[in-house]
Amino acid sequence: MSPAAAPVPADLDYQPDRFAIRSRDLAPAGRHQMRLAEQQMPGLMSLRAALGPDQPLAGARISGCLHMTVQTAVLVETLTALGAEVRWASCNIFSTQDEAAAAVVMGPAGDGASAAVFAWKGESLEAYWWAVMAALDWPDGGPDLIVDDGADASNLLLAGAEFERLGKSAPSFIELAGSAEGQLVQQLIIERAETQPGWWPKAAAHLGGASEETTTGVHRLAAGAARPALAFPVLDVNDAVSQSKCDNIDGSRRALPE
Repeated sequence: MSPAAAPVPADLDYQPDRFAIRSRDLAPAGRHQMRLAEQQMPGLMSLRAALGPDQPLAGARISGCLHMTVQTAVLVETLTALGAEVRWASCNIFSTQDEAAAAVVMGPAGDGASAAVFAWKGESLEAYWWAVMAALDWPDGGPDLIVDDGADASNLLLAGAEFERLGKSAPSFIELAGSAEGQLVQQLIIERAETQPGWWPKAAAHLGGASEETTTGVHRLAAGAARPALAFPVLDVNDAVSQSKCDNIDGSRRALPE
């Protein structure tokens, strides 16, 4: 979707291909909350200290589709501190903390030299899927890695690749036809296939892998693997031992700490 067609409300802070957030003026409030969050996330801070000098992610292009909260902001800045380039969208139209998105866009030094973010609280469904696409849409192709929650970014890439291989007979494309939201995704896939033929399969083939956080996302990706449409490895974070201590089999309600 071209910048001119971006479904970004007029009162948002928007710079094409760079960010779409509520306001950069919220960055100081977000930075204050991030400093508090960093104290509660010693694992990520230890990674920065131990691996930052080696820049193990130098050159890596990472696309994220995760709740854009202050905790996610700490994750994003850990990835950039380790050398990665990052583009990020929220996985939920209501969960974004606008101050966190602003803090990430402005960066630790407040100079705007940080990750690209496309997230604001209260997105429309059209805007949500535009933002997910913006996070996947690198200047010369797709990402190297995806950090996903709900498998929206991963499935968008897979559905697009399937469509370019099989057309409207692609299983994922048929599944999308059952809802208004699915039709928005179909339109997004078709527009990219028409304006940049071959982009979807090329981006899917280039992707080195993804991580998936939720039960729903794991089930969706497992269904794709059975077709087989899953063209890249996925790290199932949802079923990790550490996750099981803080969640239950359904991914909701009471967990061990409670």
